[in-house]
Amino acid sequence: MQLAAAKFTLNDLAKYPFLKETTEYVKKLDLKIQDLTSPEFAEILKRAETRVEEAILFTLVSRDLRKPEVEILSFPVATMLAIATENSFIKKRYALAEAEQVLNDLQDEPKERILAIAQNFKWKLEINRNDKLPYEFTLHFADYLKNTTHLREKEWKLVNCLLSDGKIYLNKNKIVRLLKEEVRKYIEKRLETKEAKFPTEISAIAEKLKKLTLDKIGKMEMEGFPKTVVREAFPPCIDTLYKAVSSGRHLSHIGRFTLTSFLVNIGMPSDSVIELFRNFSDFNERLTRYQVEHIAGERGSRTQYTSPKCETLKTHGVCTNPDTLCEKIRHPLIYYRRKAKIVK
Repeated sequence: MQLAAAKFTLNDLAKYPFLKETTEYVKKLDLKIQDLTSPEFAEILKRAETRVEEAILFTLVSRDLRKPEVEILSFPVATMLAIATENSFIKKRYALAEAEQVLNDLQDEPKERILAIAQNFKWKLEINRNDKLPYEFTLHFADYLKNTTHLREKEWKLVNCLLSDGKIYLNKNKIVRLLKEEVRKYIEKRLETKEAKFPTEISAIAEKLKKLTLDKIGKMEMEGFPKTVVREAFPPCIDTLYKAVSSGRHLSHIGRFTLTSFLVNIGMPSDSVIELFRNFSDFNERLTRYQVEHIAGERGSRTQYTSPKCETLKTHGVCTNPDTLCEKIRHPLIYYRRKAKIVK
């Protein structure tokens, strides 16, 4: 690749692995998955593993520019490792960590470099030439809206922006923040790729990364749930079932299964769930323990069952007193995850 004719240096390609120029550089090397298991690629594979580890532990991926060629190649390999874990938490964490580091790197870049990087995503970004307005850039409102969907602060609302002729006036910090969102989405899309089969060495590293995540992050946080049960975040249907079982009122089979599977999925210990059912007049500890532990994946096939989705609960008459949040979700566990964040 003729780097002299490109906008970016080799170090730039290492710092910004999402660039089309970086992709072209890697493509010309014609690297195959099977190549990674050979000794000559050991350094690249190790650096890729480190990238994902840093993402898991620190939500940030450092830059090692002493060997830019290794750094450049380690990005697609790290992406492949994240895919091989088949774990949505690790994938999202990795995409976010890479984007966070890009945010840090862009802070020190001149306006012209930021402009060139933004063009990689076909942004309609320009340097502001109006001396009367204290902003460094103008960005087309469509590009702005596309990258502010996850930004909830008032400052990002369109009504709070200076908009003229379809262009929004922004300072460098905000442009960099929006580029971070663009990079995160780009990497998340790459991580949606499904590989049929990985070499044994790659699968072994993926398993090691999953174990690291379990050890350092914990199962509940990996799945997006708080570490302790938040009663106030129960969806209305679960709250109704919970109150019924607490007072010893009869529950249908689907009601019992829904409540049990929901509680074990959000982290309530099986013994605590069993204690709840002790209020029933027909309580049988041996049978109840078997059923709860089977749903929790602690016996039998060792598969943890997920509670039914909202559509199923409506069909069986278990959906009760839906609120405004219910209108936006399709599963009790999604309701709980969102409401728990609000409650916290």
